[in-house]
Amino acid sequence: MAESSLPPASLLLILLFIFFSNAFNLPSAMDCNSSDRDALLKIKEQFGNPPELSSWLPATNCCAWDNSIICSETGHIYLVALFRLNVTAPIPSAYGDLPMLQTIQLDTMPGLYGPIPSSFAKLSHLEFLDIIGTQVSGPIPDFLAKTNLSALTITNSKLTGSIPQSLSRLSNLRYIDLSGNMLSGSIPPGLLHGSFQFLILSNNRLTGQIPEDYTYGDIDTVDLSRNQLTGDPSFLFDITKPMTKIDLSWNELAFDMTKVRFPYHLTYLDLSHNHIKGRVSKSLKDINLGHFNVSYNDLCGEIPAGRFMIYHGADSYVHNKCLCGTPLPPCKK
Repeated sequence: MAESSLPPASLLLILLFIFFSNAFNLPSAMDCNSSDRDALLKIKEQFGNPPELSSWLPATNCCAWDNSIICSETGHIYLVALFRLNVTAPIPSAYGDLPMLQTIQLDTMPGLYGPIPSSFAKLSHLEFLDIIGTQVSGPIPDFLAKTNLSALTITNSKLTGSIPQSLSRLSNLRYIDLSGNMLSGSIPPGLLHGSFQFLILSNNRLTGQIPEDYTYGDIDTVDLSRNQLTGDPSFLFDITKPMTKIDLSWNELAFDMTKVRFPYHLTYLDLSHNHIKGRVSKSLKDINLGHFNVSYNDLCGEIPAGRFMIYHGADSYVHNKCLCGTPLPPCKK
């Protein structure tokens, strides 16, 4: 099944950007807050005055500079979304001087480096932090718990250290994507709150077991692929759960799949490259999966036939202990 080329967080923020552009952008006759304008000019300076920000000029209305800036009805900067700036610089500390800022997006800036600045602790209204495709490094700071984040995305960067338990204090956090970093240690419990939750921590160096409290709540997506996780994750699987995507591939997980009943609404299930044993669950016959893979495990026995199983090719099952039956060779009697 074809997938979008943009990560879910980027899609989410683009929709938010369009909404806020229509709802909060001021006419050019109304000037922006002067302190906010000074902070934006400082951000431009700390970026090294890139040509992409040439419209950011003193003594002009920053609400009308370009589409990367969104103002609230009071003239305060509400959103700063910057894409593909040709910069070699750390994240500007001057972001912390925008007191009403709710969204920061820094997307596809391979020259952006260094840690998340401590000035972000002052952003008590910050709801969306989106950093994608950078050299941003260091640990995830505890001071992010002083914000009001509901979506935290720092992907394809250079983060190290563990995921701080302090993030669980963000009572509105329902979307976290830290994929494509070098994070280590265990997954803290209780990171997600509210409805429609996403836990995406793939392509890191995480170890230990998946906390069982993630069996509760309104979780749509769990992607913990390409880590070093161990233990039995089968508590995540239940026919009544609202999950649509589960990717636990390329770990060291082990459980017996025989009697597992997978969530009915799943459209994506990848459990490949683990130590799963038993038979392929019969519950999968009733689930219309666009992506399904249990290859490279220790499964055995005849593959269930009928209904939605006909859509899964041999690649979904290869390199198991002794699976047989369509689409693999017939079982020996």
